Formats: sequence, C-alpha cells, structure tokens
Amino acid sequence: MKTNQVSSAADHIKADRLQALFLELAKLNAPSGKESLVADYLKKVLPELGFTLEFDEAHKHFNGEVGNLIAWREGTDPQVPPLFFSTHMDTVLPTEGLKPVIKDGVIYSDGTTILGADDRAALAAYLEAIRAIIESGVPHGPIELILTVNEQPGLVGATYMDYSKAKSKTGYIFDSSGDVGQIILKGPYSSRIWMEVQGNAAHIALNAEEGNSAILLAAKGLSNMRLGAIDEETLANIGIIKGGELTSIIPGSVIIAGEVRSFSKEKLDAQLKHMEEVMEQAVEKNGGKVEVRVEKKYLGFDIAKDDILVKTANEAANTIKVKPYLTETLGGADTNVLNEHGLTCLTLGLGFQNIHSFRECISVENLINTGRLTAALIEQWYANHKNA
Repeated sequence: MKTNQVSSAADHIKADRLQALFLELAKLNAPSGKESLVADYLKKVLPELGFTLEFDEAHKHFNGEVGNLIAWREGTDPQVPPLFFSTHMDTVLPTEGLKPVIKDGVIYSDGTTILGADDRAALAAYLEAIRAIIESGVPHGPIELILTVNEQPGLVGATYMDYSKAKSKTGYIFDSSGDVGQIILKGPYSSRIWMEVQGNAAHIALNAEEGNSAILLAAKGLSNMRLGAIDEETLANIGIIKGGELTSIIPGSVIIAGEVRSFSKEKLDAQLKHMEEVMEQAVEKNGGKVEVRVEKKYLGFDIAKDDILVKTANEAANTIKVKPYLTETLGGADTNVLNEHGLTCLTLGLGFQNIHSFRECISVENLINTGRLTAALIEQWYANHKNA
C-alpha cells in the first residue's frame, strides 16, 4: 500500500527566516494607539498568505490610528472548526531606532529602547507558522488571526472590538513570560478603585486653623488598609496619589487610585468593599468626605483541564519535544476580554523577559519554538477533530 505522508508542519519552520521576520516587525515603531505601521505591513503580507482581512472601528473610542484586525484563511477542510490565534499590534513604548543585539542565543535591544518582543514575537511566529503550514501541505481547518490594538494600557482594543467580525470561537494567545510549553488555564478578575478624599484647603500662614489636609485624611485610611498579597488568590495595590496645589496650601482634595485582582469574584468584591469602608471610616471620623468609584477592568477566566484546547496544546507541545505545564496567572491579557465576549481561549508562554523595560529580551530558542508550537497546534487541532 502506497502512502504519501506529508512532513510535520513544525519541521518547516525556518529559524533564520523567523528571526529575521521578528527583527523586522520589532523595528516597526507602533506604540499603543499608533499601530498603523504594523497594520500597513499586515495589509500587504496577509493576503499573500491567503487571508482576507477587515478592520473594525475600535480606535474611534480612544482616538487611535487604526482598529483591530480580523483576518480569515480558509482551511483545506471546512468541516473542521476554525481556530484563532490572537496577539496585539502595539508595544508599550516606541521602538524607533531599535538596534537588536544577539548574545549567547538571546535577543536584546542595545539598551536605548525596548525590544518589542511583547508581543511582536508572537506575531512573527504566527506568520512563520502559516508559511510552514502552506509549505508542508498538511491538511488543516480554517485559521483566523485576531490582532488587537491599544492592549498595553489595559486591553482597550479588545474591550471595544466588534466581535461580530470574528468567525471562530476557540483559540490561543501567546502572551506570557513563561517558556514555550506554559499553558495558562486561569486568569483573574480585575477592577480599579478611585477614592476622592475631600478635606478643607487653607493657607499655612493665613488661616491654617481652618485647614483639614486631604492628604493626611487619606493617609489615615491607607494606614488601615490591607494591601499587597491578601491571600493566595487576591492582590490589592494603591498606584496613584494625586493632589495638592502649592507647598504653602493645606490640600483640600486628593485622589487615591488602586487596583484589585483575584481569581475569585467574591474575594475581589470583598476586598474592594474593605478598601472603600476603611477609607470612609478614617476620613469621616476626621471631618472629611470621600467619594468612591469602582471601575471594572476585565473578568476572569477558567479553562477546564480536559478542554479540547488544553488537550491540543499538550499534544502539540509533546510533538515538538517541548515539555507542557499547566499554570495560572494574576496577570491580565486580551485572553480575559476575549473569553468575556464568548471566544474561548487560553494564554500560552513564549518566553519574553523583562518586558516594559530597556532590558527586555527573548531567547532565540523560545522564539523559534513559538513558531513551531503554533504550526503544531494547527496540525494537532485538525487531527483531534478528524479523529473525534
């Protein structure tokens, strides 16, 4: 019996081509809200890879240059459910003038800019994986790319996405510092809390006796507030204190802002209530007032260990001889928002380090393995559904 077995798609990943592509993408200067250079690049490249694409108008909500990009590629077998891969097109800081340095198998910038591996490494890996799929000739289902904008300031592009444009319902997002093989099943709920404390302004030399410092009122509340690691599931932080006018004026108002994250919605709400009540008690006891506002950032997600996404990720990692491991994170990602809008997905590690700093880096090994795992996921997704 004659067999014409096609080779694995992951074997068609070309390391030099992927590394060059990553460096090309990283040099595209496109910080949050200004992603047009990346969008223009994709408008040229994706059709060459067989994708049809459209943009939504999310950017109009935050005065950005361009909206989220949703791209679709037909599979060799339309009966297989489509699979999406998502990442964001922005970087946290500009990469203009990026000069990459490769030392001991690790890619850095020269220390004067960020590298932009968060998350241009994922985007490069996706494009290389699609090329590998095409070159290998392996059968596959439809593939969708969901590429968001303005992710770094707080998942803004995903929040305003036009979800009617997405055809697929399940997928993966490579956007974590864990090495390739990391599979994040659980992400947190997160909310911001804003507390505007009102005291009474007065001049320290002219009518100090009428003053009631809003900063001191807020400090009394903060000194009684549980912050940091509340328990193994919950974190709380105060990140902004803003107020005062002149050094000679007792401040009449101050804004305190913080954030709570928890795997448990009940614990999130309990911590927010604690922070509000502690501040109210301290401020009102000392003759002031406080207005508190809570702002939801995103909802948590929790993917079951026996979900087809997890099974596929485990098998694909083993196929490329990378050890898979399951974990959870209190870090936020587009994964939170996409799950909230009915697109079931989980976060995968791609191994960037020291992100949001000039010390950012990624190993060549993790970069290449991200491409190999992406290709293997597409191939394994097909096999799991054809064998079901």
